[in-house]
Formats: sequence, structure tokens, C-alpha cells
Amino acid sequence: MPILRKADRKAPSRNQINIKGVRDSILLLPKNKYRLVLEVSSVNFELKSEEEQDILIDTYESFLNSLPCPLQILVRIRELDITNYLSDLDGKKQLEAEGVYRDQIDNYSEFVKGLVVDNSILSRHFYVVLPYEADDFDAAKEQLMVNADLIAKGFMRLGMHTRQLGSLEVLDLFHHFYNPEQAKRQPITTHVVSALNSTFVKGVRL
Repeated sequence: MPILRKADRKAPSRNQINIKGVRDSILLLPKNKYRLVLEVSSVNFELKSEEEQDILIDTYESFLNSLPCPLQILVRIRELDITNYLSDLDGKKQLEAEGVYRDQIDNYSEFVKGLVVDNSILSRHFYVVLPYEADDFDAAKEQLMVNADLIAKGFMRLGMHTRQLGSLEVLDLFHHFYNPEQAKRQPITTHVVSALNSTFVKGVRL
């Protein structure tokens, strides 16, 4: 069952999200289920030669056949918000003493604004979600780390790198998925995590 599944809007938010919390960067689900999330880099398949493409396909097939556990692949596509970037440029312009450089910053800012108006700038992030079930958290964590290491080595053979998401990043992933507009204005912070820890997921150490 996908962990990022939107459910009936009439159901309580906690049931929709279907999580209990995050501990040691591992997602806690009901009924002693756990998930570890890896961010995975990408490979531009189209730019590879035909021989390189064939090697990648064979390596990927071998990788799938050697998986130590089931996994879920998640692709997250977001439209970039360049507001902060433009603000930083404006700040640099205010500090610049040379008029010619100030003009260059102005021209570049206008170019970026026009680029965004005519074309949406999208970012793509790729994740792999690893599942495990166990009565004991420590046992689940140990096995998930072993599986994550094996899968990371498999991706490395494909020329791709992996990185485990931390507790804040896992919560932020859910935050953007369920509340994309609010997430732009109010990102997840350690203060928010502390509040969640004492209310929404009371009793679960983040």
C-alpha cells in the first residue's frame, strides 16, 4: 500500500496521512510498520550511447532481481519559487558600488523574471521508500539500514547516488505533499517538530 496515498477528505487528517511519527529518520506507521526514505540521484538515459543504454538496462534488470525487499518509487515534481532568489539578487545589488555591475544585476533579474513568466521552472526529486514490519523498533531499524545499504550499492552500479532523508526531511516531504501552498509559506522547522512531538505524535521521539 503506498504510504503517500490521499484518502477520503472527510476522514481525520491523521488517518489520511496514516503515520504515527518519525524516529531516528524512520517513518512510524500503525501496526508496527516502518518506512525508510532514500533520495536518489538521476541519470540522463537519453544522452547515453546505445551501448551505454544497453549496459544500464542490463544492470537495472540485475538490480531488480537482487532486491532484498519490496520498494516504492516516488517522483516528486515541484514548481520552483524564485522569490527568495530574486530577493538575494536585490540585496547584492544594494551592496554593489559600481553602477555597471548594478545594471548587470538588474538585467539578469529581469531575464529571470521573464523566464519564469514564459516557462514554469520545475524541479524533480526521486525517492525510494523501503518497508519493514517488526514488533521491535530497534530490530526494524537495523534491518532497514541493511536493506538501504544493499540498495544504495545497487544504485551505485547504475551511476546513481542515494541519501537517507532525515526526520525533518521526511516530515517536510509529507508537508509539501498534503499542503503544497502552506509549505511554501511555512516550511517544517525544528520548532514545528517539537510541537508535533508534544501534541500530534505525543510519546514518539523524533
